[in-house]
Amino acid sequence: MTDTHVTADQDYPLEPVPAQARKSLWSMGFVLLGFTFFTATMWAGGSIGTAFDFSTMLWILLIGNLLLGCYAAVLGYIAARSGLNTALMSRFAFGELGSKLSDVLLGFTQIGWYAWGTATMALLLVKMTGLPEGLTLPLMVVFGFGFCVSAFVGYRGLDLLSRFAVPAMIILVAVSLTIAASDAGGLSGLSSVIPSTEMSVAAAITLVFGTFVSGGTQATNWTRFARSGKSAVLATLAAFFLGNGLMTLVGAFGALVYQQADIVDILVAQGLATLGILMLFLNLWTTQDNTVYNFAVAGCNLLRTERRRTITLIGAAIGTLLAVLGMYAWLIPFLILLGTFIPPVGGVIMANYFVSWRGRYPEIGTAQLPAFNLVGLSAYALGSLAAYASAWIAPLVGVLVAALSYVLIELAVAGVRERRAALLRSAG
Repeated sequence: MTDTHVTADQDYPLEPVPAQARKSLWSMGFVLLGFTFFTATMWAGGSIGTAFDFSTMLWILLIGNLLLGCYAAVLGYIAARSGLNTALMSRFAFGELGSKLSDVLLGFTQIGWYAWGTATMALLLVKMTGLPEGLTLPLMVVFGFGFCVSAFVGYRGLDLLSRFAVPAMIILVAVSLTIAASDAGGLSGLSSVIPSTEMSVAAAITLVFGTFVSGGTQATNWTRFARSGKSAVLATLAAFFLGNGLMTLVGAFGALVYQQADIVDILVAQGLATLGILMLFLNLWTTQDNTVYNFAVAGCNLLRTERRRTITLIGAAIGTLLAVLGMYAWLIPFLILLGTFIPPVGGVIMANYFVSWRGRYPEIGTAQLPAFNLVGLSAYALGSLAAYASAWIAPLVGVLVAALSYVLIELAVAGVRERRAALLRSAG
């Protein structure tokens, strides 16, 4: 087998996706929708659904998901134009060694979600079917390695699964929303619901934007396969604005009508327990395979290896071990906190691409990149600090401050270089 065949088989983790391997808009749309159909997103919507009246809730979901969709779409556009994933873009933004910072951040976050999803599937299956509790840990092992099968295959495996799972989940969600609207007494009934908890609008938008922003930062792993920048933008908006928006809306609806934020519990309350188990399985599988795929891509850049399949299995093993060790109980707050520190990565990548490289990366391996890009690393630190200290929409603040800081520092550095060059010329 030639090196070219090996690289193609591994989904091009360390090089641009060639023209002959690019995918259609529909293909990417299904994969990305499968990724954003995620149980934790529904819980975020549920928290919002109990804190606001119906109309305010809709505006919050619209703004939060639109911000998330636009953020992911810009990164998706860069990925389609360059053929590179986030890990490879980070080499230009942070340097050859500095990019390992984003590899660790993004890889650990994704494998953390994988551990949570694996544990969730096992725990809820035992709870809903009445299986002996002693089967919980063995089921975690089964699901931990079973969920990674489609990711092991690569983009083709993710695509095939999503083409079946996404339509099935949309149908189930539509049926559930219809029943919920009827049980609530229609639009007038929903409008009359009085909020039972308190939350600021800024905090609510932060929750919508921040819960899945780590996934949006790594959506480039699939949009790099797009045939054009336009296709990447459309597919990303469909997934992160419409798809993620639908999930938050389902959670909010459940909180309003049934005081439940999870789609499985909602379906059980509606007398659709069997469909609830199916929904849970499809919902988690189409996200789990994407998260472990993200881990593998980041791991390939970290270790400078093209053996994506090997890294995928290692990621599944780590995620399964974390699930068995009980990270399910405390992982979610930590990962939401990480959501504060991940968006600035995207902000620096955007500014670096459009300002430093004028919208066109050089070929990987030909550019003389520094070990550490101090401009990018400094901008990332400032963006993270601003996001952490912000009482406003922290992820958005992180993106904007990181991008603006990069532009200002880059201009200042360029000015110093020009003055030094002018002094050397005059001295000569």
